[in-house]
Amino acid sequence: MIISIASGKGGTGKTTIAVNLAFTIPNCQLLDCDVEEPNDHIFIKPDIIDKIPVFIPVPEVDLSKCDFCGKCAQVCAYNAIAALKKKILVFPELCHGCGACSYLCPKEAIKEVNKEIGSVEIGEKDGLQFVHGRLNISEAMSPPVIKAVKRYINPTRTVIIDAPPGTSCPVIEAVKESDFCILVTEPTPFGLYDLMLAVEVLRKINIPFGVVINRSDIGNDKTDIYCKEENIPVLMKIPFKKEIAKIYSKGEIIIEALPEYKKDFNGLFDKIKRMRKQG
Repeated sequence: MIISIASGKGGTGKTTIAVNLAFTIPNCQLLDCDVEEPNDHIFIKPDIIDKIPVFIPVPEVDLSKCDFCGKCAQVCAYNAIAALKKKILVFPELCHGCGACSYLCPKEAIKEVNKEIGSVEIGEKDGLQFVHGRLNISEAMSPPVIKAVKRYINPTRTVIIDAPPGTSCPVIEAVKESDFCILVTEPTPFGLYDLMLAVEVLRKINIPFGVVINRSDIGNDKTDIYCKEENIPVLMKIPFKKEIAKIYSKGEIIIEALPEYKKDFNGLFDKIKRMRKQG
């Protein structure tokens, strides 16, 4: 089973849920797909055993063949190529690597060359398999790195995917093909608004989901009311406690520092399994 963990906004506690659930579930694999700012490794502290570069193909123009017809610029949906009178400008940062320019060039003047945009690191800690991606500084294209991380999904294990925050393309790339998604929120006006956006996304891509409310005793009860009205299961609530904040700030695992919380994360996993059986 693949369980993704997402949130409509940053700072809701996605990482907290991901790492503690990963250490709760036996025979588990954790994938950190928040490749612009991965931080699960701070808590997992894995032994990294392999590092693989991630490339995307970008166009390279042979000006000796090019007649500057502008076809490449016309077919590029991302404005990564500009055709001038006697010059072709390529903007690699905008290129999505779709290959349309090279495929449709009437003079076959464009070939694709690899550009390194990030890396995937693979590790292990106490039987937990760990994979995360790192997008290179100044790069804007995170979905290819997320795809590269997901190539290492181990189908023989329960897989936890820590998705990026928000509701844009990187999030969809991370959560798609999941069997279940946990949406982590907080009971504040911003938390509720972004939760509503995330719910809309998951319903459109048809992934079953439930909600975890972090810092559940701050804010108001509007998140509970919304979930009840929308028939969204609240799977777990985590109170706002100074001791939990201290554990997090030290890069420690809650269920190791406070073992009484392990039953709550076991209960979270049991609820997900029951919901999957019920369809």
